[in-house]
Amino acid sequence: MKCSLFLTRPVLAAVVLLAPVLAPAVAPAAGPVRLIFDTDMGNDVDDALALAMIHAFESRGEARLLAVTVSKDSRSAAPFVDLVNTFYGRPSIPVGAVKHGQTPNDTPMIRIPSERRTAKGAFVYPHKLTDGADAPDAVLLLRRTLAAETDAAVTIVQVGFSTNLARLLDSAADSASPLPGAQLVARKVRLLSVMAGHFPVGKPEFNVATDIPSARQVFARWPSPIVFSGFEIGEALRFPATCIEHDFSWVPDHPVAEAYRTYMRMPYDRPSWDLTAVLYAVRPDRGYFALSPEGHVTVDDRGQTAFAPASGAGRRYLILEEDQKARILEALMLLASQPRDSSPK
Repeated sequence: MKCSLFLTRPVLAAVVLLAPVLAPAVAPAAGPVRLIFDTDMGNDVDDALALAMIHAFESRGEARLLAVTVSKDSRSAAPFVDLVNTFYGRPSIPVGAVKHGQTPNDTPMIRIPSERRTAKGAFVYPHKLTDGADAPDAVLLLRRTLAAETDAAVTIVQVGFSTNLARLLDSAADSASPLPGAQLVARKVRLLSVMAGHFPVGKPEFNVATDIPSARQVFARWPSPIVFSGFEIGEALRFPATCIEHDFSWVPDHPVAEAYRTYMRMPYDRPSWDLTAVLYAVRPDRGYFALSPEGHVTVDDRGQTAFAPASGAGRRYLILEEDQKARILEALMLLASQPRDSSPK
C-alpha cells in the first residue's frame, strides 16, 4: 500500500526552514585562509592534532597561521604550542596565553614533551617559550594580530573555552587599534569556526560548560558569522590509533604522536572534535559537511546549548552525513600526519 504525506503550510514551512544547507556560511577565501587558532591545549589531545593539521594546510599553501592563543591557564600549554610550531619549522608564530583562566593545571600530555631532554641536556623538541606565564596576554595578541590584517580577512578557529574571545569583545582601544574589541572583530574577522555545543540538542559540552558566561557572550554578541562543530560531529569521527603508530613515524620523535600516546593508554581511538572545526574553517566549500539553517544559539545554566532557527542570525552548525564519514576521516588523518615542509615560509 502506498502512503501519502500531507503537510499543512506551517509544518511545511518548518521542514523547509530546518533543511540542511550545502553552501558555506561565508564565501571561500581568495587566497590562503588567514588563521588565528584559539585552543585549550592540554585538556585533550585533539587540540594537538588540530594544530598539526593547520601546519599541513600552511605547507600546502591553503592557510597562514597568524597567531595561536591559549585559553587553558597552564605553565606548559603555551610552551607546547611553541614547540609544535618550532617542530614544523615556524618558530616565529606568536603564542599568547590567558591570564587567570578557568583551568589552572598542567597535564602530562603537554608537560612531558615540553620538558624532555636529550642526554646532553638539550630539549628533544626545541622551543623558546618555557613557561606559559612568560607568554603575552592572549587578548593583547589577538588585538595586535587583527589590527595588522586587512578588513574581513581573518578566520578564527576556537577549540577551547570562549574566555579569550569574550575578553576580546570587551577590550578597549589601545596602542594596537583605536577600535574597541567588538568593532575590531566586526571589521577584521570573516568567520569564527568553533568546536562547542551539542546539536540540535544534547548534553552540556565541556568547552561551553567550563566558562558559561563567556560562551553566552560570544555566541550572542560576536559580529561575524559563527559555524559550530558540535560534540556529535567529533564523536562520530574517531581518530585511529593505527594512524598515530604508523603515519607519524616519518620522524623518530614527533611531539603530537608523543602527546597522543601520553594522554591515554594505547591503543585508543579519540574523537576528532577540534580537527573538524579546522577542516571546515580552511575548506568550507569542499562539501565535507552540510550546514544547518541560520539561527540563534543559547546556553543554559548547565552549559547545554539550544538552537533556534532565525533568518539572518548568522549562526549555523555542521551536519555530518553518513556517506561522508570515511572521506572526512581520511582527510583528517592525511593532514594531521603530513610530514613537515622542508622549506616552510
